[in-house]
Amino acid sequence: MRKLIIAFIFVLSAGVTANAQELGLRFGGFNGNGGVAIDGVFALGEFSRIHADVAFADGVYIDALWNFLYRPLGGESFNWYLGVGPSVALANDEFYLSVPFEAGLEYQFNTIPLSLSVDYRPALALIPNTDFWSGGFGLNVRYRFGG
Repeated sequence: MRKLIIAFIFVLSAGVTANAQELGLRFGGFNGNGGVAIDGVFALGEFSRIHADVAFADGVYIDALWNFLYRPLGGESFNWYLGVGPSVALANDEFYLSVPFEAGLEYQFNTIPLSLSVDYRPALALIPNTDFWSGGFGLNVRYRFGG
């Protein structure tokens, strides 16, 4: 049953990331852990977006953060963003639920379709135990489709 759930989440996340406007990798703190994750951005409008990550370590980890503030910072190429959203994990035969918060800076290159961003993601763990993770610094490298 566990393998079936993991396979379903993997197929679902692959389908969602296929429609991303930006797709790449996240290096660093993620869902209370470190490592590398598949990183995607989906525009919701001019000034908001979904920033989603999927990682595979000792299980499957998924973040789906709503960046409700996504604004230019002194030009078209440099942006800042704030967000919050759910984070779920299936690892070590246990289900985890947390709420990460995100604050970041992003640079979009004009000459190549690449964006680099750094962010900070502290998280409030809810299930199976209540805890607070103050780590979560990361570097995101993404390819911009149509950009």
